[in-house]
Amino acid sequence: MPEGVRITRSFRGLTEDMAIRYLENTGAERVGEREFEGDGWRATMSVDRVPVGPTFRLTEVTVTWIGDEDVLERVITAFRVKAFRAPG
Repeated sequence: MPEGVRITRSFRGLTEDMAIRYLENTGAERVGEREFEGDGWRATMSVDRVPVGPTFRLTEVTVTWIGDEDVLERVITAFRVKAFRAPG
């Protein structure tokens, strides 16, 4: 596993499939059920349903990246752009 910084971000409104596709599009290869490796970085993903108001629940995907800070900045930015434009 790459050493370096650990950065965790949560994204509401993404499906698990979308998050997997976005991780793969940022250069990751799936190495486990919710584990991914890219060039100089690794990511793990979790999925949960979180309450939004008294009756509505929304999917929240949390990704933790580990790797070189410069590499992660590029990878996380690319992921966030895709997540922001979801479902694109």
